[in-house]
Amino acid sequence: MKSYNKKFVYFICLVSAMGGLLFGYDWVVIGGAKPFYELYFGIADAPAMQGLAMSIALLGCLVGAMVAGMMADRYGRRPLLIISAFIFLFSAYATGAFSVFNWFLVARFLGGIAIGIASGLSPMYIAEVAPHSVRGKLVSLNQLTIVLGILGAQITNWLIADPIPADFTAADICASWNGQMGWRWMFWAAAFPAAAFLLLACFIPESPRWLAMKGKERTAWNVLSKIGGEAYAKTELQSMEETTSSRSGQGGLKLLFSRPFRKVLIIGVIVAVFQQWCGTNVIFNYAQEIFQSAGYSLGDVLFNIVVTGIANVVFTFVAIYTVDRLGRRALMLFGAGGLAGIYLILGTCYYFQVSGFFMIILVVLAIACYAMSLGPVTWVLLSEIFPNRVRAVAVATSTFALWVGSFTLTYTFPLLNKALGSYGTFWIYSAICVAGFIFFFRALPETKGKSLETLEKELTNK
Repeated sequence: MKSYNKKFVYFICLVSAMGGLLFGYDWVVIGGAKPFYELYFGIADAPAMQGLAMSIALLGCLVGAMVAGMMADRYGRRPLLIISAFIFLFSAYATGAFSVFNWFLVARFLGGIAIGIASGLSPMYIAEVAPHSVRGKLVSLNQLTIVLGILGAQITNWLIADPIPADFTAADICASWNGQMGWRWMFWAAAFPAAAFLLLACFIPESPRWLAMKGKERTAWNVLSKIGGEAYAKTELQSMEETTSSRSGQGGLKLLFSRPFRKVLIIGVIVAVFQQWCGTNVIFNYAQEIFQSAGYSLGDVLFNIVVTGIANVVFTFVAIYTVDRLGRRALMLFGAGGLAGIYLILGTCYYFQVSGFFMIILVVLAIACYAMSLGPVTWVLLSEIFPNRVRAVAVATSTFALWVGSFTLTYTFPLLNKALGSYGTFWIYSAICVAGFIFFFRALPETKGKSLETLEKELTNK
């Protein structure tokens, strides 16, 4: 469809994508606060507590992802977006406000629930309201807001933290602005976009596809008419009726795991897990270790981290421009193949103890390759390959798998790095990317330019 109400469509898609902005910020902000809250809470010499503080949000993500699927089917997409915005707002305030470590953990867990809800729901909502000709571009806006949130957290941490004199001891840092208040403001800064998200989410409509599945055709017609006019609304509603006319109600996990949907579910889960297991996210989670292994000091590392964040944002724009032109499958193949080669070279450089600027170039290339392919396109695919009746629970299941993949990646990196060295670790990631390339080449369909209902007919066994 060439003509649609761009102002309205972009408004509702950008509001939904604010969930991605908060997802990215909340996910990364803890890295900058880590050196300071660990001293404040007295866990600098307690690895178990350090790991718990860093990973407890992941447990919240798992809970949020699965709860979102069930609740989005029952109550709709819009109420869940509003709930996630409220949780983001409360968690941002509470994480910075608490002075007791256990309550700090509770606040981080709640933040993880919000991430789990928003990570799957925001792109799904966008896919359900976007015209199919620009669906890839609009869903990719969600990834753009994620990387903007990541960059925002990196810059905010850098601006809030006072410079630390070289002769400062741990006790000095703990007693400083950074140790007492700076880390709190790093978390509190997320409250401002969270409040905006909460307010604006009250002004977006419910997903027309959810409305149609619930028998609210008139309300769905009104939303679709506002998006693309009466002819567009008629065509879309007819397509929705064709895929649901022979069935009643909506599907749950039992239907999702039934034979007609099993193949597409396997594709979704593998795509989701591969986005994490390809290894790029360890560059953000363990940037300090990666750059220090390449011979950089701590001061240089902070600047290098911002450089990676900028590259992440810039090349996400490339994905937005190409996803509806080159297609999803081509970009996923490019991402898997490109990362396989880059990681092979990066591991070889670590093996021969190469250091300096060339290592930064390789890391930035890896992030660029990921940002223009696997990062955004994964969310595009997850939001569009599943049939209407099981979309919410299917996206939730795939997002759950994604966060399991994220947890295993984050947990195993230091173990692999210690046992195999940086070179061995990146060689393993290279091998995983080769396996991903083979799978995408053999099993991943192209979805660009097709309506969600057309994809349902093509991807399910009927």
